[in-house]
Amino acid sequence: MASSAADSSPTRSWGLKEQRSVYLRWFYLADDDADGRLTGKDALKFFAMSKLSRDDLKQVWAIADSKRQGYLGFAEFMTAMQLVSLAQAGQDISQDTLAHADLGTLQPPTMEGLEKKLKKSAAHKSSSDLTGYHPVQTSMSANWFNSKSGKKIAMKSVTSIIDGLKKAYIEKLRPLEKTYQYNDFVSPLLTSSDFDAKPMIMLLGQYSTGKTTFIKHLLKSSYPGSHIGPEPTTDRFVVVTTGPDERCIPGNTIAVQADMPYSGLSAFGTAFLSKFECSQMPHPLLDHISFVDTPGVLSGEKQRTQRSYDFTGVTSWFAAKSDLILLLFDPHKLDISDEFKRVIGSLRGHDDKIRIVLNKADQVDAQQLMRVYGALLWSLGKVFNTPEVMRVYIGSFNDKPIRETAAGPLGSELFVREQEDLLSDLNDIPKKACDRRINEFVKRARSAKVHAHIVGHLKNQMPALMGKAKAQQKLLETLDEQFAKVQKEMHLPPGDFPNVDEYRDTLSAYNFDRFERLHTKMMKDVDDMLAYDIPDLLKQFRNPYE
Repeated sequence: MASSAADSSPTRSWGLKEQRSVYLRWFYLADDDADGRLTGKDALKFFAMSKLSRDDLKQVWAIADSKRQGYLGFAEFMTAMQLVSLAQAGQDISQDTLAHADLGTLQPPTMEGLEKKLKKSAAHKSSSDLTGYHPVQTSMSANWFNSKSGKKIAMKSVTSIIDGLKKAYIEKLRPLEKTYQYNDFVSPLLTSSDFDAKPMIMLLGQYSTGKTTFIKHLLKSSYPGSHIGPEPTTDRFVVVTTGPDERCIPGNTIAVQADMPYSGLSAFGTAFLSKFECSQMPHPLLDHISFVDTPGVLSGEKQRTQRSYDFTGVTSWFAAKSDLILLLFDPHKLDISDEFKRVIGSLRGHDDKIRIVLNKADQVDAQQLMRVYGALLWSLGKVFNTPEVMRVYIGSFNDKPIRETAAGPLGSELFVREQEDLLSDLNDIPKKACDRRINEFVKRARSAKVHAHIVGHLKNQMPALMGKAKAQQKLLETLDEQFAKVQKEMHLPPGDFPNVDEYRDTLSAYNFDRFERLHTKMMKDVDDMLAYDIPDLLKQFRNPYE
């Protein structure tokens, strides 16, 4: 006989507070490990009591676990139960159905045999157990990075894809990076906050192309410290993220906060940190995404002489952390200066993240827009040096109505459809965040492998006794040839190798004779991680109903 969790009649009006109390008991029952996470194995047993089809439960899990964590926290579990209840009422299982449902009065779903399990559980556990149970989604792996123990971390402690990546990084990739000083050459060592950080969108462009206005348009409000004007107004890098109240946090403060993924920016010095800040405000969109507003790229010598920090280096750092990079242009600023070209060049290796936005397109008529669009594509083709035509989104991303005369009678419809395409791209970011983490992790592992091979090769080329300085100088001068040798001997893809000139500049400050020789075991560990561990991880934490 079916049993509902509701202890009263079906017509009773349920509030979200009552639902939360009921679902907390359910979650406590379903969470076998009592770690605040419902894994696929636990969900299979619990969700089966709803008597929904496997295909329906597959859809429920996919929507509830939209971040692809591989487990459900309490908030996601509530979402899943609300979807089950709607499905039992004959409604479609979709985000749209959930968005339009009156969740405040929605009855908990019917779960066959649940009351019996709850009574059995209550007989074995006291009420104080439930009172002390806090299903907060804190990562058990947060302390892994601070652990001085060399013991292996048991796989049973891994409860999500992100946790698995942390484990793989600590055990196999980080030892390789530390041995060959990868953090000095390419990227700082990762911390727990780097894995747990929300998806990030960086906006780049010349001054007055609408970067700050674009963020304001998405948030439908200004963020603390924002200033908009036709002149260069944003003179600093600003991270816009969620917070309990509206405030601006200085860069030196934010760079030392362990729960923030910005500690690596300390390497750029006080000159940069004084031009960096974090703007916090409570906002539902910022619960899922953070934005990076950047200073407008200047032209000519201004960029180099008036910036007291490495602007291109900072841009490259944020590019590696970002999930999407928006390059904004407007019809009156199509020229790509040498400095802007250098900034775009720093995005090398992140081409899949880049989106081009032709903003303020309603400021020109149809004929002018056609010419502007063609000129922009021509300029971009020379900068990105690729045979493919880049996708350019056309629109006017501000709160003002589109000008009726813009781009002729089809202007309004064109802009609306283009803006919808871009916003759809942005909406997919939280859902694809886990995939992006995996992609960036694999990319980093391949880069670290290549770096270790290069360093090991340079060490082997150094003489044992005399003429070390001369040998090092010759290796620096013929670095491109050394890259070719390593690539050929180790059968490595040429696309994984760093920029020769930039690498040479960094190498010149080191003594090659002090480099470590290539450790075969370390390399094998990373190869095994890429070939076996990560595929197994993806298999283990996929949708349990697939």
